[in-house]
Amino acid sequence: MSLKNRDEHNRWRNKTVAFRVSPEEWEQIERYVQLSGLTKQDYITRRLINKEVVVQGNPRVYKALRNNIADVLTELQRIENGGEVNDELLDLIKMIADILGGLKEVLE
Repeated sequence: MSLKNRDEHNRWRNKTVAFRVSPEEWEQIERYVQLSGLTKQDYITRRLINKEVVVQGNPRVYKALRNNIADVLTELQRIENGGEVNDELLDLIKMIADILGGLKEVLE
């Protein structure tokens, strides 16, 4: 049996929310969760109830940023060779830029 999961107000999370997504949407959600440094449950809950997602810099976030920037570079090279730009790539680039901008503000 798993431990009881509680939110930041110490309320027990005992309700289940489930929905279907496409494989592409799943990949996008996975990337955003990795970049946020939050658990998938916390990330999705915050996004659904329109709360701000604050990224705390840590080694996991750094590794996710590094890997996703490498993926973006690969996609940009593909586009340079005549490929097509998709909205998901633009959204990912925007999220990475927002995270890096926020980290820059913290370091200054």
